[in-house]
Amino acid sequence: MPDAVHRPGLDAEGFLVREGSLARVPDVFRPVVAAARDRLPALLGARLHSAYLYGSVPRGTARVGRSDLDLLLALREEPTDADQEAVRAFGEALDEEFPQIDGVGTLLYGRARLLSDLERHDLGWFVACLCTPLLGDDLAAHLPRYRPDSLLARETNGDLALLLPRWRERIERAAGTEETRRPLVRFMSRHLVRTGFTLVMPRWRGWTSDLREMAGAFGAHHPGRAGQMLRAAEYGYEPVGDPDVLRSYVDDLGPWLAAEYARVHGVKAPRPTNP
Repeated sequence: MPDAVHRPGLDAEGFLVREGSLARVPDVFRPVVAAARDRLPALLGARLHSAYLYGSVPRGTARVGRSDLDLLLALREEPTDADQEAVRAFGEALDEEFPQIDGVGTLLYGRARLLSDLERHDLGWFVACLCTPLLGDDLAAHLPRYRPDSLLARETNGDLALLLPRWRERIERAAGTEETRRPLVRFMSRHLVRTGFTLVMPRWRGWTSDLREMAGAFGAHHPGRAGQMLRAAEYGYEPVGDPDVLRSYVDDLGPWLAAEYARVHGVKAPRPTNP
């Protein structure tokens, strides 16, 4: 039976394993990673608890001049507006200095939030399974092991219905040119593909961060939507600036996926402030 096949991303006991490592960072990106590691302590001082890489760089799949450097920073207290501004300027400076990256994306959270019960199967899982330690004590030591189950699916991507109205507002603001629409297509394509994958993840019984593999797993269970999801995966890598693509996401694929997700896994636990 297909569901009995052992999928990638799991250990022998069926728990998710951390997907990246510093050893997988391609040589061309090592100077960027070293600069981030060396400069972050001076930027945030003793308030910095730990720093992590995530995304294509620690997975070893980053493309020179096309991929960004993704960082997650855990502070000992909740981040302030000044922290956010300092991190933004830090990312801009790195991007300017190193042509091998196309931007720096940084997530900034307080340690208590990352380890909270509310975030145990969302941000906590993200740190434990998708983030590679770069500096400080690894918060994964305080987090459980995770299985690709319905609880994880619900808490990671069970909020699409809340996001769609905001997406529509962003599309309206980016209505001008292909250049302003292309980053939105990339972002929304990736989000929808990952949501489609986690919808079927408990049946697929594994983990992957490859968008095409995600779309394929989804399509095996939802053949009527397979073509849409495969195109979204391609746009996640090579985005277009077509406004019809964005409209199809918020008027068709997105609402269907949100409703199916709620039916299968339920709705994500509400947060005090939604992301």
